[in-house]
Amino acid sequence: MFDTIRRYAGRLRTSAPARPEGAPERRAHNLFEAAAVYVAARAEDDQDRIEEAAAWVSPEALSFGVSELACRAVVALARERHESPDEVARALLGLPAA
Repeated sequence: MFDTIRRYAGRLRTSAPARPEGAPERRAHNLFEAAAVYVAARAEDDQDRIEEAAAWVSPEALSFGVSELACRAVVALARERHESPDEVARALLGLPAA
């Protein structure tokens, strides 16, 4: 997963496309937005969106955003299920109870 991110991020660093004069400036993407789009695209197996979201931020920032999203999702599911975050995380990963 991270090799794919690094490969696309490396390509972006080496080639900066010129913006045509008078063209509207693109909106900068925040790392949490990139993480949300990246994870949703991975869930839907949408390679084009995966690559697009991975290009919005650095690989390190994307990794942090995905990690934060995972933590928040586990906490939300734990509250919803009235279980501990540990139980929910293990269940999501198919691991036996500790």
